[in-house]
Amino acid sequence: MGFFHIDKYLYDMRLSEETLQEVSQRFGKEMEKGLGADTNPTASVKMLPTFVRSTPDGTEDGDFLALDLGGTNFRVLRVKVSDNGLQKVEMENQIYAIPEELMRGSGVQLFDHIAECLANFLDKLNIKDKKLPLGFTFSFPCHQTKLDESILVTWTKGFKCSSVEGKDVVSMLRKSIKKRGDFDIDIVAVVNDTVGTMMTCGYDDHNCEVGLIVGTGTNACYMEEMRHIDLVEGDEGRMCINMEWGAFGDDGVLKDIRTEFDHEIDMGSLNPGKQLFEKMISGMYMGELVRLILVKMAKEGLLFGGRLTPDLLTTGHFETRYISAIEKEKEGLQKAHEILTKLGLEPSHEDCVATLRICQIVSTRSANLCGATLAAVLRRIKDNKGVERLRSTVGVDGSVYKKHPHFARRLHKTVRKLLPDCEIRFVRSEDGSGKGAAMVTAVAYRLAAQHKARQKILEALKLSHEQLLEVKQRMRIEMEKGLGKETHAEAAVKMLPTYVCSTPDGTEKGDFLALDLGGTNFRVLLVRVRNGMRRGVEMHNKIYSIPVEIMQGTGEELFDHIVHCISDFLEYMGMKGVSLPLGFTFSFPCQQTSLDEGILLKWTKGFKATGCEGEDVVNLLKEAIHRREEFDLDVVAVVNDTVGTMMTCGYEDPYCEVGLIVGTGSNACYMEEMRNVELVEGEEGRMCINMEWGAFGDNGCLDDIRTEFDLAVDELSLNPGKQRFEKMISGMYLGEIVRNILIDFTKRGLLFRGRISERLKTRGIFETKFLSQIESDCLALLQVRSILQHLGLESTCDDSIIVKEVCAVVARRAAQLCGAGMAAVVDKIRENRGLDFLKVTVGVDGTLYKLHPHFSTVMHETVKQLSPKCEVTFLQSEDGSGKGAALITAVACRIREAGQR
Repeated sequence: MGFFHIDKYLYDMRLSEETLQEVSQRFGKEMEKGLGADTNPTASVKMLPTFVRSTPDGTEDGDFLALDLGGTNFRVLRVKVSDNGLQKVEMENQIYAIPEELMRGSGVQLFDHIAECLANFLDKLNIKDKKLPLGFTFSFPCHQTKLDESILVTWTKGFKCSSVEGKDVVSMLRKSIKKRGDFDIDIVAVVNDTVGTMMTCGYDDHNCEVGLIVGTGTNACYMEEMRHIDLVEGDEGRMCINMEWGAFGDDGVLKDIRTEFDHEIDMGSLNPGKQLFEKMISGMYMGELVRLILVKMAKEGLLFGGRLTPDLLTTGHFETRYISAIEKEKEGLQKAHEILTKLGLEPSHEDCVATLRICQIVSTRSANLCGATLAAVLRRIKDNKGVERLRSTVGVDGSVYKKHPHFARRLHKTVRKLLPDCEIRFVRSEDGSGKGAAMVTAVAYRLAAQHKARQKILEALKLSHEQLLEVKQRMRIEMEKGLGKETHAEAAVKMLPTYVCSTPDGTEKGDFLALDLGGTNFRVLLVRVRNGMRRGVEMHNKIYSIPVEIMQGTGEELFDHIVHCISDFLEYMGMKGVSLPLGFTFSFPCQQTSLDEGILLKWTKGFKATGCEGEDVVNLLKEAIHRREEFDLDVVAVVNDTVGTMMTCGYEDPYCEVGLIVGTGSNACYMEEMRNVELVEGEEGRMCINMEWGAFGDNGCLDDIRTEFDLAVDELSLNPGKQRFEKMISGMYLGEIVRNILIDFTKRGLLFRGRISERLKTRGIFETKFLSQIESDCLALLQVRSILQHLGLESTCDDSIIVKEVCAVVARRAAQLCGAGMAAVVDKIRENRGLDFLKVTVGVDGTLYKLHPHFSTVMHETVKQLSPKCEVTFLQSEDGSGKGAALITAVACRIREAGQR
């Protein structure tokens, strides 16, 4: 009987590529079921979380113990891992037997025996006095709840110890060790042998994220995204999942591809209906499959002239290792002859050829099925990562994979066929269950040590309630200094009078022009303010650019350009020849002596026009208007953008008496009692004060809370020593603080595997919008990784979690400091008015406040904690610099008209 006949006879065992693709897809669905909280209880593929969250990165270091219990023998190992650039692993181990009576005795006896063997091993190596960390490979079905807690579900492999099922094996082992009292060890991790395999290979190949075992039994594990694991809290990072894939098909999804032989094996096994997939592929059953086929064919007279022998009819007499021997290239047929003869048969040459073919078909099916499920796992990893091409490594162990002459090659081929767009490497594991357990322990140790080191560094950026209270009190002292006549000159916080003495009352009306100059673009606006029933603001505006040569030319050229733009706008609006009141938002530091006069102290933001510093900008504007002789405008007010923000919100909410900007820079203003404004004559009423609070701390009063990272950012900035408060809270600098911390972490080997990329050394790569994106809750770490990749930073999942944490700490501190400053302001207003309780609104603008996912929340909480006697409402301003300038002009005109009556 030739190959052809056998192939026809075993037609159902030969699976087409379509069938394998189908099996692969079904398995993908089973994985989903096992991961889902609702579907897991009924899922046959259990997808158990292992609490192993990280694979080795090669920097592991130290001395570890491992226990390996998974059969009739068990081993104790000592594993030394050293990272002096050489990544070396040294191992010593000892095998101990477990007597038959102990396997069936009580759990306490079993664990006492293990503890005794451990003591013996430590004695031998003379290390009983050291408290070494230990990893425990326990290869039985377990339900894990922590890395060091594992509840035995059921004994398998002939173990039947009483009162262990349903209990945590770690605490049982701990009890036995404690009872002895002659040594102490730190049990860090319980591991399944599959995970051990992945970890062992992961030490040599950092791409390794899958573990596979095909030996007596079969199973696999892989690194899954936490966000997909419903059974464990948290969405950050990854965790290794022990799939327990031998049970695939236990719910009937493989019934169309299981053959009569598979049914027969299952019926005769110790656990009928269970582990159906394992029974089609693993070593424990492969030989048996071949035996059943031989028996059936002999009965039908197709082999051995229809003869059967007692040996051939005995379960387990055709061993899986026979298949490996028969399939060997050279002496295969010879071997077949020997084996069949030993079974009492008298095989012809044809019988030997047929037996070889049967072995090939059985082992090929096994490799194909294994490849199909493995492809599903790899496809899932690929989708999780959202990459075009996956490059990944699978760590493999098990006698079938290692000893069968063709199994590995066939498995690789199937995976390649089903996943043409992936580059998969297969690495044979060396001692996964021993070395692997030590590796898991080494990684857990490294992670804990690194976490501790990072927390210590970040501690300096975490401010206590007392520290924030202190910042609030110091801000109050600095405010007083800026307001006082004697102290103003050397005060860091300048507290500039703005001559804006009233917020809108809602009766304002009329048409106003506004100019907004604060950067490379500037805007001209027409603002129609209505009162009464149709109260509201209608705006039209046009944006004009300012060419660099004008920014850096003469003052006359700059203001002529501005007037030219106003002229263009009036024409565009069809309003030539109308004389309108105008408000001018001029966001550069100015000394004001009246509402319509602002002396430019110094240009910032890249402006360098000559003949302006020390001059009144209103005059410069008026002169340019007269030079043009086209129209006349009444320049009523010069305004800072912070004041504009307060006015815009004040139009909506009469309680608004504070303005705050937290964007690229940071500043605040508020309504102060005239009697406290010593720089301006008069005691009656109030005036808005432009605090210029970014300079808080420039006299050294914040030095005790500034960290090495703040100092580094300050030193490399354009204005060292200046605007120190602003550098701790505003968007322009937060990214730099983060970058400096990341560099420090990397130098200490706590991030990016200790490798500093050129990109990380580049100033300004961390834009503030990245901070907002990275901290956004809905963003998975994957997107954090792609932001980091975009920055040229190759990051692992763990790295992404760390970067996210650093961003959170830096942004939180910024929001708290900002809140402390705000608390000082609202409490001053409350005390000014002698109130026990103040209700006040703060108008806020700025990208950091508006776009960052947590900044505003943290800032509001801080103000609440530090100023419990104030009820503070925050209102987001819409276009403070444009609309605000017009409203100030409207208020000024209203007051002027009232005075003229």
